[in-house]
Amino acid sequence: MEVPAWLTAWLAGDDYTIAREILERGVAALYLVAFVSAVNQFPALLGEHGLLPVRRFLRHPYARKQPTLFRWRYSDRLLRAVAWTGAALSALIVLGVVQLAPTYVFVPVFLIVWFLYLSIVNVGQTFYGFGWESLICEAGFVVAFLGAWDTAPPITIVFFIRWLVFRLEFGAGMIKMRGDRSWRDLTALYYHHETQPMPNPFSRTAHLLPKWWHRVEVLGNHFAQLIVPWFLFAPQPVASIAAAVMILTQLWLVLTGNFAWLNWITIVLCFAGVSDGVWSWLLGGADVGRFGAETVPLWYAVVAVAVTVFLVVLSWPPLRNLFARRQLMNASFNRWHLVNAYGAFGSVTKERYEVVVEGTADDPYDPEARWEEYGFRGKPGDPRRVPRQFAPYHLRLDWLMWFLALGSRDSPWFEVLLLRLLEADGPTLKLLRCDPFGGRAPRAVRARMFLYRFSTHAEKRETGDVWVRSEVGELVPPVSLRSGQ
Repeated sequence: MEVPAWLTAWLAGDDYTIAREILERGVAALYLVAFVSAVNQFPALLGEHGLLPVRRFLRHPYARKQPTLFRWRYSDRLLRAVAWTGAALSALIVLGVVQLAPTYVFVPVFLIVWFLYLSIVNVGQTFYGFGWESLICEAGFVVAFLGAWDTAPPITIVFFIRWLVFRLEFGAGMIKMRGDRSWRDLTALYYHHETQPMPNPFSRTAHLLPKWWHRVEVLGNHFAQLIVPWFLFAPQPVASIAAAVMILTQLWLVLTGNFAWLNWITIVLCFAGVSDGVWSWLLGGADVGRFGAETVPLWYAVVAVAVTVFLVVLSWPPLRNLFARRQLMNASFNRWHLVNAYGAFGSVTKERYEVVVEGTADDPYDPEARWEEYGFRGKPGDPRRVPRQFAPYHLRLDWLMWFLALGSRDSPWFEVLLLRLLEADGPTLKLLRCDPFGGRAPRAVRARMFLYRFSTHAEKRETGDVWVRSEVGELVPPVSLRSGQ
């Protein structure tokens, strides 16, 4: 029996085939980064001998309710198998190999990638307690249903991705307006470039720009997050212009900071607003071609509509949250991390504190003891060291050190970190940039608190230092594995 064309024609987003390529390959590329990050960091942070062992976490009833492959058993070997499998499948999607298969193969493969990473996130505890973890989980689930080349992208899925971008941007804008007064009086970026969790090589330059420019930055942020997202749902080319504005603002954030894959995945998702017609116009009227079919098969139309209805139903809590007086920031309303609430930096810290961890091979109570500083990969330490660019790679330990300096109470991992340093634990030391003891165990370690600020142009010329720091006090006094010390 032949199906009437009109029955599914309305669902065919055949003007978004380039957008589909960018969305599927871009999100898969970020999954690849996330899986490689898990291979490199998860065992030392959360593994069998980690700072917050998963096995201990899984004893709690809450943990046993989470959808994860590790629900009944965890081992570092299994973790690596899961992560490498996810990385391999992600790479095949990035290369376009999986898209050559029928949609009934492509969708399950992408959902396997999503569930493998969800399994890691749901046992990641505080080291995976970031909004962009929920974001990549939600994005992976939704983008999977754009389908392979044997179907046109379902337009309802394309629009749901725009709704995801809307929640992401508008939610961040609203959390700022409801939060710190500095966002309302336009002074937030007097401080943010200097006090953000992990500065990059351009952050100091951005911080030292004139204050009038920082006020323009804040105004631009409010425009891009509170006004522009509404136009994602307008006809073309307005939706494409709105997407372009948000992409440009995200590129400025990429240039001035290290926010893991938050900015990169936002950029990728914004392309859901850019049509093939706009790409053709940008290329001077060139025929950009079509990636895949121009129709949606009936069986897949049923699947796409069912998934869209399911996601719309889940949208009520985050929609209500957007306009709630006590807006939640980076909240998940279900265990599957689908249709979440987003938002970041509702408050801006005006001073930068850093925890400096040191060790000594001498008697720690000798005033003449020589203390050596452990160097972290991303977080500021040595005043002369220019911050590096790591995003979209996520340095989880460095981020938690920033929260620790802010007074985070969720930091039992730090005591274990000091213990691992006293043991000269190899996997832990690999998370650091510099081990001053060359793999040998120190006699004692301690943690001191410092106030950091970027050096002025004159100070930089005189001393060569990127940072100026002054000691605030002792966070952890000297501790040792030796009895009586």
